[in-house]
Amino acid sequence: MADPNYKVTGQAQGRYYVDDNCIDCDLCRSTANLFFDRNDDLYVSFVIKQPKTAQEVERCERALRECPVDAIGSDGLSV
Repeated sequence: MADPNYKVTGQAQGRYYVDDNCIDCDLCRSTANLFFDRNDDLYVSFVIKQPKTAQEVERCERALRECPVDAIGSDGLSV
């Protein structure tokens, strides 16, 4: 489970975040490329944009569920 106390810096504020457990596997970027990008300096992914529609939320939820190290978190707030 992602820990909000260890969020990667520079992310878009909102519901979804990536913590420092990220292993830079590219899964979130390939699953939801409009919302996740790579920090080339830290070798981790981070949230660049928060979803606004139900379809966009589903893409982010899929990335969250499939993350192999549970580095993607959600604060549970509605969009």
